[in-house]
Amino acid sequence: MYTLITRLPLKELLLRQAPTLLAALVIAEMFYKWHSFLLETGGFLLTWFVLDAASTLVAAAFRGRS
Repeated sequence: MYTLITRLPLKELLLRQAPTLLAALVIAEMFYKWHSFLLETGGFLLTWFVLDAASTLVAAAFRGRS
């Protein structure tokens, strides 16, 4: 987390990471009711990872087209 915040420019954090972070937070809050902080936190982090990977692949596909 420290590396994510310190190495990425503010613009990239706001444009690429913030939307996936917020989407993962909403998904976790709405659907993950496992009654365990550890499981729900792990699910949230895994969701954030998957959403970020998907957005990176979509962005790369659009960059490759133009």
